[in-house]
Amino acid sequence: MNILVAAILAALTLMLALAAFTWWTASRVRAALPPQGRFVDAGGIRFHVSEEGSGPALLLIHGLAGQMRHYTYGVARRLAADYRVVAIDRPGSGYSVRGEETPADLSTQAGAIAALIDTLGLGRPLVVGHSLGGAIALTLALEHPGQVGGLALIAPLTHLPEGEQPPAAFRALTIATPWLRKLFAWTLAVPGAIAGRRKVLDQVFGPDPVPRDFGTRGGGLLSLMPSQFIAASRDLQAVPARLPAIVSRYAELRVPVGVLFGRQDRILDWKINGEALAARVPGARLELVDGGHMLPVIHPERTASFIRDCAARV
Repeated sequence: MNILVAAILAALTLMLALAAFTWWTASRVRAALPPQGRFVDAGGIRFHVSEEGSGPALLLIHGLAGQMRHYTYGVARRLAADYRVVAIDRPGSGYSVRGEETPADLSTQAGAIAALIDTLGLGRPLVVGHSLGGAIALTLALEHPGQVGGLALIAPLTHLPEGEQPPAAFRALTIATPWLRKLFAWTLAVPGAIAGRRKVLDQVFGPDPVPRDFGTRGGGLLSLMPSQFIAASRDLQAVPARLPAIVSRYAELRVPVGVLFGRQDRILDWKINGEALAARVPGARLELVDGGHMLPVIHPERTASFIRDCAARV
């Protein structure tokens, strides 16, 4: 019995130590990377919003486990001279706040963003979606067509992966039990992310190199906050609930659609998610470039040029 008690106490001590390290790490990240925009309440979400420039509106939606700094890294300022550029943290991501009871599925997120479009008075903006943000942009265009003028999709998720298995970089996000997910987020997730960062970033960025300032200027360090792990896990696991229904409606799209993909993308296959979408959407254009998944960060000039071309078609 004494051995059992000692083992339990040792386990509790270790968990408390890991939780303390996680809290300390998250507090340092928040201090180093505070909110860079303002907060707007819409659709039951407290959105963190960054705006630059004036003119026709562009709404930028980031991908899984990301935040607005993926766009403000280099894309937003290249567009702000001619457009009203609105970059957001998706519900639960970055500094946007989503309640624990608020669903994470594509339709719920799209509905909240539609409410934000109304609140900000954006009219029918060109909606830019990267990765998972592409799936949300497509959902927004199909379920709220009056609030979307066109779509510029960058390495978008448009179909479920074969076998419905996520990329290896996101396997840790597949914890389905809420209490276990929260426990993992506050104990093992942060040290695990630090230890395995090279392997994960190689898959997310590869074959492109990871910028040295991605952790700060690109917001990569924000992924070390437990709330980000929880939100990303919920987002990932909610995708299968709505994406098949969205896929079945692609032919209904009647707004200009452009797709930009890296040929060497290690997260999403350009044929499954780019070519297949373009084949089903009337008038859709698919552009391929040499590069990986993180085009807004690695190739901001090319990404901005693509967005401008899409905006010209709206």
